[in-house]
Amino acid sequence: MSSASDTAALITDAVNRVLDEVPALKPLKLVFQLDLRGRGDTQQYRVELPGPIVTKDTPDDAKVRIEVPRAFFNEMAKDGRVADWREAFTYGQAKAQGPTQILQLIERVVAKQEERNAHRRAKPHS
Repeated sequence: MSSASDTAALITDAVNRVLDEVPALKPLKLVFQLDLRGRGDTQQYRVELPGPIVTKDTPDDAKVRIEVPRAFFNEMAKDGRVADWREAFTYGQAKAQGPTQILQLIERVVAKQEERNAHRRAKPHS
């Protein structure tokens, strides 16, 4: 996975998986910068929602910046779930910077969806 188009497809798949798990985020209008840190360099991508529209670019209109080590991102993009991403942000494998209101909004929406999912699983079947 080294070409920009392969990476853009990987990013698109990862974002779509998160949006499928948390449908309330689908209408979110947000541009974020994704920095993938590799050995000695950082690749920057612009990700626009709704979409996602992914381009290899340094966005000047990004509200949020997400940093992830390249190797870690490659693993997470294959089959990482929302809970895996939450853990990555909690333990520092992934970092997000941006306006507190935007980051807290995303966090609240994700937490509410996880509560709904847990409630559905907890209901006994008759």
